[in-house]
Amino acid sequence: MLETASARKYMVTIRKSTLADTKCIDEIYADAKKFMHSNGNPDQWNDEYPNILDANSDVEKGIGYVMEEDGKVFAVFAFIIGPDPTYAIIEDGAWPNKEPYGTIHRIASDGSHSGVMKMCTEFCSTLIDNVRIDTHKDNRFMLNALNRLGFTRCGIIHLETGDPRIAFQKSFE
Repeated sequence: MLETASARKYMVTIRKSTLADTKCIDEIYADAKKFMHSNGNPDQWNDEYPNILDANSDVEKGIGYVMEEDGKVFAVFAFIIGPDPTYAIIEDGAWPNKEPYGTIHRIASDGSHSGVMKMCTEFCSTLIDNVRIDTHKDNRFMLNALNRLGFTRCGIIHLETGDPRIAFQKSFE
């Protein structure tokens, strides 16, 4: 558990997710999908992804995290330290370094708190110096947040499905 500088505004706790959290996580994913679809980003997430099975898998692998305040979970993300196979090939750019990194995936919130991406980034930076993330070209909210937080656009990666994503990295060294 960690209280980040951004979290102090709210008294937020960031902790590993548990199986008891997965129903709530699935509801947050559903809310995030509705928000994306109604704000010009209908293609990033679909009815089948992400879902409760992804939340369960994240718990089992020890890579799932939640943000909570007063015992109520309001945001979720996965953070994977180590090579991400979809990041092995990058087009239209390059990674700024070859140092070890962690990757943020499946970040979503219920919309009740501002600064979720900032809190997530601050937390992840305590675990490793290089943080990567990717997003859909139509996810203007995430694109703006990444720009505001000082992430560098590195190029285009492709998911296992072949879908392109804009890839970013921020170094904290």
